[in-house]
Amino acid sequence: MAIKKGSPLLIIATAIIIVIIVSLLPLSKWTGGRVKDFSLFSDILKEVGVMEDVANPEEEIDPELVKAMKEAEERNPLTANDSVLSQPIDTIISAPKAPRQGGIVVIEDYTTDGVGLIQFRHAIETGSLARVAVVGDSYIEGDIFTQDLREKLQDAYGGAGVGYVSMHSDFPGFRKSVRQEGKGWKTFMANKKPDPRYIDLAEQYSLPTGPANAAYRGTDAFAHTSSWERSRFLFISPQNSVINVKTEGGEWEERNIAASDSVQCIEVATPTSSFELKTASTSLVCLGVWLDGVKGVSLDCMSSRGFSGITLTKVNVPLCRQMASFIDYNLIILEFGINAMSASQKNYSLYSSRMVDVINHVRRCYPRADILVMGVGDRGEKRGGTVRSMSTAPAMISAQRDAARRAHCLFWDTREAMGGEDAVVEWSNAGLINKDYIHMTHKGGARLADELFKAIQHNLQ
Repeated sequence: MAIKKGSPLLIIATAIIIVIIVSLLPLSKWTGGRVKDFSLFSDILKEVGVMEDVANPEEEIDPELVKAMKEAEERNPLTANDSVLSQPIDTIISAPKAPRQGGIVVIEDYTTDGVGLIQFRHAIETGSLARVAVVGDSYIEGDIFTQDLREKLQDAYGGAGVGYVSMHSDFPGFRKSVRQEGKGWKTFMANKKPDPRYIDLAEQYSLPTGPANAAYRGTDAFAHTSSWERSRFLFISPQNSVINVKTEGGEWEERNIAASDSVQCIEVATPTSSFELKTASTSLVCLGVWLDGVKGVSLDCMSSRGFSGITLTKVNVPLCRQMASFIDYNLIILEFGINAMSASQKNYSLYSSRMVDVINHVRRCYPRADILVMGVGDRGEKRGGTVRSMSTAPAMISAQRDAARRAHCLFWDTREAMGGEDAVVEWSNAGLINKDYIHMTHKGGARLADELFKAIQHNLQ
């Protein structure tokens, strides 16, 4: 049967053909990201639940970074059709592909005189407690990746406990390495107009809203997390306060705290598998709890969802110097970048410059620490009906590497360690990364931790 011109069937067939053709076109590439790729069939499959959606990277940019971009644009206006980051502010010198030795993606050393992990190595060699802080975004939330890196380091060099734990967690059951409970806290974050006097490396602090309590218990999920040897609670008490603490099998001990604007510490130096505290002193500024061994390695996980890293310039230097008398660091690992990326952005030189400022500021806070920048991990984007590595990931990694080079610190190419281009697809198929094609599963975190551990070991040789 012949189809007449103008018939509904012909119109529908023509429309479907046009949609199919458009679905196959690289619209994002042609338009610089202003028009997104799409696929009619993948959208239908997603709607009926056959295919998972890939997170829209445009929705995850750190508002603090957006603010910085706007400020830069006001200082140096561009055309209305350009992003401020689409124009180079500093020249990014792209290093060659991340070096490998014996199958290991090695740590790139941009330190002055090539000293590598000198402070971390010294702490290990002298038998003192080598303390590591991994400061990052939601990529390490719930101690993913850091829990396995901690275990491997403690297997190799000794140590116990999980290090830093915040006063409150909205999702305490998500973390496997420690059981956390409590109530009665109000938490202030670095991006929510906090009191700048109280922002430390973790970028948060908590105040009791009335009677408040926090409890921490060890778990058998990892080899060295069931118990620890030293429990410490760091705080500032602007007014006289009363704090009660208790460890496993013990009685509540009341501590009367004299008013002071300086950091104070309650320490219970006894082996235990639990630590609890309670207070009704609402002026108390609570910085966190640290559960450690007395030697070996301690590793703190400090994650802040949605952060790009640039708020670390708000960390209070005198506060950190005071805290360092109790909790100092030999190695600080900065894991950021996810919340600074977009599918349309190819130049991240402004972000690179801001991260140079961050590295130098962190160095002022903890001058004895080695600093290692982790490049962003591989993440996916939808191109038509196919998931591939985000095309702008190499540009972000180049910017991060350049920041490490200009700030004279260490750099590790996370994405290359995952397998490089399209590693996100392999990791997804193997259950190592979630269906947002960004965040690792616990299994994926363990695999990545093994790669960084081998790189650290290689550097220490």
